[in-house]
Amino acid sequence: MLDLDKLFTNYTIPEFNENLVTWFNREKRDLPWRHNKNPYRVWVSEVMLQQTRVDTVIPYFNRFMERFPTMESLAEAEPEDVVKYWEGLGYYSRVRNLHQAVREVVAVYDGIVPEEKERFEKLKGVGPYTTGAVLSIAYNQPEPAVDGNVMRVMSRQFGIYDDIALPKTRKLFERVVRRLMDPSHASDFNEGVMELGATVCTPKNPMCSLCPVQEHCYAYTHNVQDELPVKTKKGASRIEMYDALYCRRDGKTAYVKRPDAGLLAGMWQYPLTERGTGEQINGTYVGQVKHVFSHIVWYLDLYVVETLPEGNWVWLDGEERAKLTVSVAQQKLEQMAGVDDETVRRNDDV
Repeated sequence: MLDLDKLFTNYTIPEFNENLVTWFNREKRDLPWRHNKNPYRVWVSEVMLQQTRVDTVIPYFNRFMERFPTMESLAEAEPEDVVKYWEGLGYYSRVRNLHQAVREVVAVYDGIVPEEKERFEKLKGVGPYTTGAVLSIAYNQPEPAVDGNVMRVMSRQFGIYDDIALPKTRKLFERVVRRLMDPSHASDFNEGVMELGATVCTPKNPMCSLCPVQEHCYAYTHNVQDELPVKTKKGASRIEMYDALYCRRDGKTAYVKRPDAGLLAGMWQYPLTERGTGEQINGTYVGQVKHVFSHIVWYLDLYVVETLPEGNWVWLDGEERAKLTVSVAQQKLEQMAGVDDETVRRNDDV
């Protein structure tokens, strides 16, 4: 186990905090969830930001908060409506869990996000990172919020070569952050480290000349920025190949709803069939869509067809389609198919 006393020998913790917090308050980006550190807004933003880039999240966050400005409005909404306003962000279990958790907060805690760690972390979908982020940013509690940015900054700052792909390494960095953080500035500290990792201490070509904590940085001193952090590569993704069938009849298009559990649960799409089906039923090949999930890669060959194999297809016009939630993969297929219904385009444009 890493000896923190040894790690922090001759390390000036107050200077690190002062330099980091001063830099953050001077250079931080103007992001919508920073305008009001309401715990609900912070919570929504942090769930959206998991595995998603900031620039991508901004329009989704604004749209989601406009539709669900309070916890009560989100709690009262139907699950299908909530998922619809998440459409395109992916990882849809996140929003389903958030919805359930918010309903619990409204029912049990009178709509007030609990400040107590042991209560908040028991809510649906809330893990160590979300707990630390919400409690520190919204309530200024000295809880670590360790994500990829934080591990990258800390591994370089202290020369920690432990593999960040391992769960135990996250625990290690939580210990480091607890030791380093000024409890009186927990919010600015956590946001500052995240901001540093996102804008300066980047995965490739870090801008060390702009770093406010460069002076004691192990990686900078030893010129090993490219070696840190250490992360083992994931195993190869599973390849899945389908034919997507685009079929119109009397001004309506065939869609099918995915199962209520599993990948893209409950979402709507063109019928996906075994590869070769489109050719067998004399379809016209349009092109291929590639879509990458965390552990699967889809290759979808799009065919325009006049008939469909047997199945539970539903015929939808543009307005009916616009009310339903589809995945990014389906949006790519619709774009390739040349869908020109203005209602669909307007409702899918986030």
